Amino acid sequence: MTDRLPDTPVAQVEPANPLLATWETPFGVPPFARIKPEHFEPAFQAALAEHEAEIGRIATNPDEADFDNTVAALERSGRRLTRVAAVFYNLTGAHTNKDLEAIDRAISPMLAGHRNAVYQNAALFRRLEAVAATAKGVTSAEEAQVLDRYRKAFVRAGAGLEPAAKARLGEIAKRLALIGTEFAQNVLADESAYSLVLEGEADLAGLPDFLRDAAAQAASERGHDGRHVITLSRSSVEPFLMFSARRDLREKAFKAWIARGEAGETDNRGLIAEMVQLRAERAKLLGFPTFADFRLDDSMAKTPSAARALLDSVWKPALRRAEAERAALEARMAADGVNGPLKPWDWRYYAEQVRKAEFDLDESETKPYFQLDAIIDAAFHVAHKLFGLSFAERRDLSLYHRDVRAFDVKNAAGEVVGLFLGDYFSRASKRSGAWMSSFRTQEKFDGDVKPIIVNVMNFAKAREGEPTLLSFDDARTLFHEFGHALHGLLSDVDYPTIAGTNVARDFVEFPSQLFEHWLEQPEILKRFALNYRTGEPMPDALIARILASRTFGQGFATVEYAASALVDLDFHSVTSADTLDVAAFEKASLARIGMPEAIVMRHRPAHFTHVFAGDGYSSAYYSYLWSEVLDADGFGAFEEAGDIFDPATARRLKQFVYSAGYRQAPDAAYRAFRGRDPDPTALLRKRGLAEV
Repeated sequence: MTDRLPDTPVAQVEPANPLLATWETPFGVPPFARIKPEHFEPAFQAALAEHEAEIGRIATNPDEADFDNTVAALERSGRRLTRVAAVFYNLTGAHTNKDLEAIDRAISPMLAGHRNAVYQNAALFRRLEAVAATAKGVTSAEEAQVLDRYRKAFVRAGAGLEPAAKARLGEIAKRLALIGTEFAQNVLADESAYSLVLEGEADLAGLPDFLRDAAAQAASERGHDGRHVITLSRSSVEPFLMFSARRDLREKAFKAWIARGEAGETDNRGLIAEMVQLRAERAKLLGFPTFADFRLDDSMAKTPSAARALLDSVWKPALRRAEAERAALEARMAADGVNGPLKPWDWRYYAEQVRKAEFDLDESETKPYFQLDAIIDAAFHVAHKLFGLSFAERRDLSLYHRDVRAFDVKNAAGEVVGLFLGDYFSRASKRSGAWMSSFRTQEKFDGDVKPIIVNVMNFAKAREGEPTLLSFDDARTLFHEFGHALHGLLSDVDYPTIAGTNVARDFVEFPSQLFEHWLEQPEILKRFALNYRTGEPMPDALIARILASRTFGQGFATVEYAASALVDLDFHSVTSADTLDVAAFEKASLARIGMPEAIVMRHRPAHFTHVFAGDGYSSAYYSYLWSEVLDADGFGAFEEAGDIFDPATARRLKQFVYSAGYRQAPDAAYRAFRGRDPDPTALLRKRGLAEV
């Protein structure tokens, strides 16, 4: 069924391999201290063989197909493989090394081929179709939904196609898995290798103390003791671009940042061209005109034209706002005696100066109030007020890195909900960005299994003995990812296929983006935004200035995001990519939409890991905006109730969104929570673009 690693009998690997042993650890946490890179290949081999055997037994079962012996049996199968893969891929994202990267390149195509073989299994597909036709053993709406999700997954994998088409789809899946892995590793290599070393006071001009401290810590971690280093982590390079008075160094850092994945052995553009071509071919084999059509067929948007229409609705007002912002920034440049047009490496620097002038507000004034530990507590407090959750840190667990923290999560009745892990600091072994993942997914159909959820961030770590300070955007990111974490922790369904964040891609960002709203509530800021030096709460006047500036810079922010989403759709709307020149395509796509010269896409293609390091957000980067329509309208339910923690509204939110998984279609879930469809104008109002 799959390509095989060198034979290692299960009986030989089980006793010595901790990945295959029973975990007698607290909460069933992986025994990280015992797990070595060399354990993964034999563990994957054993788990793949076991799953193949399980699938064979289900497919050849002589009994009449019913829900339990087919669908539930599929849910029970592959548990060992799921466990090994969860440990492996969490480590390759958050704490990798050369050995794990080599294993990843070897195993990813095998896993893709294995998945294709399972979901193209003709006998298994016939059994699913038989259950769908008779509904035998289907006893609930949830079971009907699980059956439907499986049928769609089989159809979308090509289960109904001829053998030649199935075989080609299998080849495509394995090749895409390999080059997606290579893409991600190339980006990480570029990010890990780069250091902008600041040699003396002249190089530090304009940098506030918190950024100097973070740069000193980064220098120490990279062997440059006594100096300062700016890395390509967003939490390092963006503040540098905001504060550095050295235009030449801003240009140097910015050009390195946007050129990730574009040089030498780590040049990703050839991989992108091949990926786009293979995805287009895959879509055609499955009966779709383009990959975007295939991808969005199983989404809220349904079609690329619907996704593009949403992006177009914000594009023109965002362009107009960005043009007004550019004029204001160039005026500020001129006042500084800087001639010439505004460049991309100037935008954040002069935007910060204009923000200070307009709102009497700058990052160096607000950052002392956003201590990492206090913002974590704020997120926990909101979860308690909304859903009755409590969080207790535990220090008895051996985790995969010394910086990772663990928290027991319980409900209002004192019952265990799950385990939450927080991995907050940037390091060379971690890919960039921020995300939520799981080591174990919630389920109930074969025993009450509690989830193990992890949030991974890339905040710049403060020097020893100093608190880590966050920007307001960093704090929002923490709330965003914790919203995802709650979606996983609060999951309360029977079957893992529809548990937690296993929902439509353009719905999955709704719970996370909705949770962001509570961060900017005065009640939360007054309680948790405490000055790290004095312990004093943030003054009312400063809170007012922060809230007044919420839509400042939204032209820039919307343009850099929407451009990335539109280019993503453009790449995946081609019918053929045999001669695709990625750089020329990017240039033409941006010219078509009128991209301002002074703004660069938030994610240029060569480091667009959302889209090209796997299928996660391919053709679907628009999802953040689609979900923003929901969150902008959804928070209004609390505002209309006159209480940001209104119990009745919170109960509906938990019942129909956070705990519901994919129990029902996302549009139906939203209506059940809100009582109506979302108001699309709420998005423009939230971004301050309604009157532009």
